[in-house]
Amino acid sequence: MTTVDLVYFNAGGGHRAAALALQAVMAERHPQWRLRLVNLFEVLDPRRRFQRLTGMPPEDVYNKRLASGWTLGLGQELKLLQVLIRRGHAAMLRRLVAHWQAAPPDLVVSLVPNFNRVLCDSVQQALPGVPFATVMTDLADHPPHFWCEPGQAQHLVCGTPAALAQARAAGHPEHLLHRASGMILRPDFYQPLALDRRAERERLGLPADRPVGLVMFGGQGSRAMASIARRLPETPLILLCGHNERLAQWLRGLAAAAPRVVLGFTPRVRHYMALADFFIGKPGPGSLSEALQQGLPVITTRNAFTMPQERYNTRWVVEQGVGLVLPGFHRIAPAVQQLVQELPAYRAKVAAIRNQAVFEVPEILAGLLDRGGAAAGPRHDA
Repeated sequence: MTTVDLVYFNAGGGHRAAALALQAVMAERHPQWRLRLVNLFEVLDPRRRFQRLTGMPPEDVYNKRLASGWTLGLGQELKLLQVLIRRGHAAMLRRLVAHWQAAPPDLVVSLVPNFNRVLCDSVQQALPGVPFATVMTDLADHPPHFWCEPGQAQHLVCGTPAALAQARAAGHPEHLLHRASGMILRPDFYQPLALDRRAERERLGLPADRPVGLVMFGGQGSRAMASIARRLPETPLILLCGHNERLAQWLRGLAAAAPRVVLGFTPRVRHYMALADFFIGKPGPGSLSEALQQGLPVITTRNAFTMPQERYNTRWVVEQGVGLVLPGFHRIAPAVQQLVQELPAYRAKVAAIRNQAVFEVPEILAGLLDRGGAAAGPRHDA
């Protein structure tokens, strides 16, 4: 039986979501494969020493900072993280080699940044000839040493022409490059949705004939949602606060002329996106891609607080004409007014986006297995 290991961690949530989405489609299309999810941090720190020392798992350091809305200096912290990863290379390599040797896979697929040098080295050392592939879950790389590690036999799946160009510029060999049409989304985003939109909006107290905005900042919410809600008292909104119940309670108590639906964590993100007409949130690759797949133009921000690996996403939004990028949410009211006035034009641009990555990537990986990883299969070039 062919065994494929999908490597993820929980920082930000998008990496695990991509792994689960990929696993679901691969299981359907290649039922003869054995698919294993590998939490990288559990392999590197099985005794949870970091959590005992700090009181939180390593992914929570990222998640809690994101929820606070304060990421100033994160670029410097990212560089420090990469230095620490390189200093710990030998120790991490030993753990990973032992892990692969204990239960050898036929293919290792990384859906995480920063650790791909040690992942690739460990696979080559433990299992010579077994292919290693990195599937980018960002619209572009943030070099150096983020997604693409030059000089290694690392297959790289890029979701945009920009990411592909970055890999080429870094000297990555052409036969190791593969092109997908976007970011990996859950397969249910492509399934027909049985929904009486008008009736459901009326049931929730939302107007049937006025544009409704959906505000979302990932699974932890963000304090920025409070500022947005205060500045849009006349705009009907669906506010998804994730696990931030304190924020949800505060928003429920905020007076507004327009109706509001405020929710905590919900697995029905697509359902509520289907009820909305536009999206407001951070420029994360997953949330932007989900909104666009659901037909929603987007409003987001780019400023000193934007995470370095997400800055390209804002440029991409402007280049594709699928929304507005603001310097801050203090200008959200006129931005919403502009977007609503030009909604048909923005919707047409959104409709032109064709993202089938979750169905393309399994076939790219199947090509690697067929060829033993020595050569790339047919690329989906832009």
